[in-house]
Amino acid sequence: MTAQSHLPFASGAPLPIGGGVSPCPPKIHRFADSLAVSNAHTDSGWWLDLYRRAFPRLASAVPVRSDGWAQRGGVDRVLTLECGRTYTVDEKVRTQEWPDILLEQWSDEARRVPGWVQKPLACDFIAYAYAPTGVCYLLPVPPLQRAWRHNGRRWIERYGVRRAHNPGYVTANVPVPRPVLMQAIVDAMIVHTPE
Repeated sequence: MTAQSHLPFASGAPLPIGGGVSPCPPKIHRFADSLAVSNAHTDSGWWLDLYRRAFPRLASAVPVRSDGWAQRGGVDRVLTLECGRTYTVDEKVRTQEWPDILLEQWSDEARRVPGWVQKPLACDFIAYAYAPTGVCYLLPVPPLQRAWRHNGRRWIERYGVRRAHNPGYVTANVPVPRPVLMQAIVDAMIVHTPE
């Protein structure tokens, strides 16, 4: 699991951008701690319950834990249906209930390493879950990323950027309200020919 995407980010007012000074030092996130939380959620029975509801003909839901091309491409779990069709899923967990979906713009902001909303991914879906309520949004990756390309700048201006400080790097995330993001994904599924 990509641990940094499972952090419980706050969705309050935007953190200072650029030369702003925060009155408190930023909380430092540690990968090992986040990975432990992620792995605990991977083994939670509620994931399997969610997948069975979403895919009634589910035959198996196998977690991908070893580091390799699949993990690096965003594959946390492989779902196989009775017909043999497979889907790959990147699992994101928020440990608190928030009204937004936190889109990772930069996994390393200073080095401009793209986050999961804009980098090429090998997965079919982002399974974005809120642990306290057990609600999961299955976000289809191509329409999600197309929605980001069409709306990302506007969302940054409107909703701000949340930064997570890690040892040696900072991730930048944009909290988009759930209804806004879901409508943008629907809109992104409609493609027009050039006029």
